[in-house]
This record gives sequence, structure tokens and C-alpha cells, in this order.
Amino acid sequence: MKADAEEDVKAIEHRAVHLLGRREHSAAELKRKLRQKGFAAEPIDEVLELLAERGWQSDQRFTESYIRQRIENGYGPLKIRFDLQQKGIASSMIEELLAAQETDWVELARQRYVRRFGETPAADEKERARRLRHLYQRGFLPDQVRTAYHRIEQQEG
Repeated sequence: MKADAEEDVKAIEHRAVHLLGRREHSAAELKRKLRQKGFAAEPIDEVLELLAERGWQSDQRFTESYIRQRIENGYGPLKIRFDLQQKGIASSMIEELLAAQETDWVELARQRYVRRFGETPAADEKERARRLRHLYQRGFLPDQVRTAYHRIEQQEG
């Protein structure tokens, strides 16, 4: 029985290291993926603890990397926060690391708008609503969206 448990731990560790070699993962993501492969919860927890002790898996490092990548791809704080919560990251860590980014969310929303629609404001109200909805869906707050659009209108005038 003990040999089987050791083999399970080695198989779990091998699979987890393989996943981490491809990209950073949160502990919750790794656990979910390993459970889907049919491994038992207890040895998974043991392996995840071991990987964290070795520094091979870190929720903080995963979160920092994820936030940077999502900002570079033009996503707002609401979408980033939601996605990280879905990946099992604690709200306190999310808030701390989002604040540490010191991102100008309004400027990021403006850049996303310009990248998608160009520098010209919408021709009519229906088109304006469609464009603003795009920014809301990217996870920007209403104030950030309105201010970004106002800056675009000012550039035109």
C-alpha cells in the first residue's frame, strides 16, 4: 500500500511539474487539473505543499504574472479581479497586487478604445453605446470608460 501511495505522489508531482513547466498555475488550478486526471485529493495537497516549499509554485508569482499579462492585453481591473477569483486566488492578494501595479486604468481604456476603433469618436449614439460596451466587457469601471471616451472626444475637438 505504501509503495502505491509513493508512486501516486511521484506521478502527481511529475504531472504538476509538467504543467508548471508550460506556464505558472495557481494552486487551485493545479489541484483542479490533477483531480480531473483522477488523482486523490490528499496526495495532491501533499505535492502542492512540497512544490510551494521548493518555490516551484507560488500563487503570488502566478498572480503578478497574470495581472501584468492581462494589463498588456488591455483588460480592466474588474475582469482581472474576476478571473483571478475564478482561479482560486484570495481577494486580499488580488487587491494588494493590483494596487502595486499603479496602472492608469483610464489611459489603458483609452488605448484599448483607440486600438479597436481608432481615434475618431462614434458617429451616433448607437455606435457610441456599442463602443463603450466593448470597454465595459473588457472589465473597466464606468468612470474609467466615461473619462477615457471624454479624452478621445477632446482630441477630436
